Amino acid sequence: MNAKPRGRQFFNNPGPTNIPDRILRAMDRPVIDFMSDEFVAIHHACHSGVKRVLKTDQNLFLYSSTGHGAWEAALANLFSPGETVLMVETGYFSDSWTEMAQHLGLKVEMIAADIRKGADVAKITERLVKDKAHEIKAVLTVHNETATGMVLPLAEVRRALDEAKHPALLLTDTISSLASIDFKMDAWGIDLTVGGSQKGLMLPTGMALTGVSNKALEVSRKAKTPRHYWSWDMMTGRAPQKFVGTAPVHMFFGLQESLKMLEEEGLDAVFARHARLADATRAAVQVWGSDGKGPQLFCQTPDRLSNSVTAVVMPEGVSSDPLRKTAVDRFNLSLGGGLGKMMGKMFRIGHMGDLNEPMLLGCLATTELAMKASGVPFVAGGVDAAIESLAA
Repeated sequence: MNAKPRGRQFFNNPGPTNIPDRILRAMDRPVIDFMSDEFVAIHHACHSGVKRVLKTDQNLFLYSSTGHGAWEAALANLFSPGETVLMVETGYFSDSWTEMAQHLGLKVEMIAADIRKGADVAKITERLVKDKAHEIKAVLTVHNETATGMVLPLAEVRRALDEAKHPALLLTDTISSLASIDFKMDAWGIDLTVGGSQKGLMLPTGMALTGVSNKALEVSRKAKTPRHYWSWDMMTGRAPQKFVGTAPVHMFFGLQESLKMLEEEGLDAVFARHARLADATRAAVQVWGSDGKGPQLFCQTPDRLSNSVTAVVMPEGVSSDPLRKTAVDRFNLSLGGGLGKMMGKMFRIGHMGDLNEPMLLGCLATTELAMKASGVPFVAGGVDAAIESLAA
């Protein structure tokens, strides 16, 4: 029987992510009354801090749930069964959001895309221009597709709506970009944003959010999809906490500390750090596959590469499963796997949240070690390329 590897695990999954000791310590305290003045102050501080990260002056709702719960809250509050929404294909999570919308009785049209290259924004404009009756009620997007390591340019999607003079709402999932990649809810004209706690916010899984524009809030008052726990009207009526049921006070303790950490570093510095670590990761992958026989970057559009996760597609006929098993069982490195149709065909390196240069270089070096130990063909020298990138 193999012994468990010693030492601290290098956790490079693209969510959940590493939880800093500061946040763990902030949560390690006795419970307090969620109706108390002390908790109300913490709640309000968190509310204001999250809005600063979203860069919005509009509305915010927080839930005790995963990001999928916030997706359902968005759909249930904004639409009625039988209405049509336009989904921009990005990969696994656009497919998942489509499935949820269909389960709630919505009609979903997909703007199909090559998920290795990304959606053609011109096709969104073209479809909206054809919708003279304005049957399409919203355009649904995933800002950063965790499954493919690709970003969708949301400012361009907003321009598509504006050029078509279409009143549809613009919704986006920012779960794996929030607090990792710059996001400008108000400046980009986003009507609804979905976020989660377990990625750039560096918290345990279990808290989700929706940033809601004033326009979307007005639309929600006409929606006929049944909701109770997710109801924004219900939450608004539960002031000062705006929470249906018992508020998860320990998640708020952690969120308050997370926001302090982000603002101490400065959001621009946070985004620059993520870009720096992402560039180094991509430099390593490009060396590994430089002979055409090794692993390759999945995303083939350079200006859409994600700064929070890098998706790496395996050589033809080589499964990623033995590599990932070797990495975690022998060397205590946890890498993300492929999702959906890409299961077993790729691995993903998360570089978001609480991460620095030594942690990333440890991950990349151990990935090379695991590839060598599991027989994956690759060109050596990826770590050297990452070091050169970081030094520059």
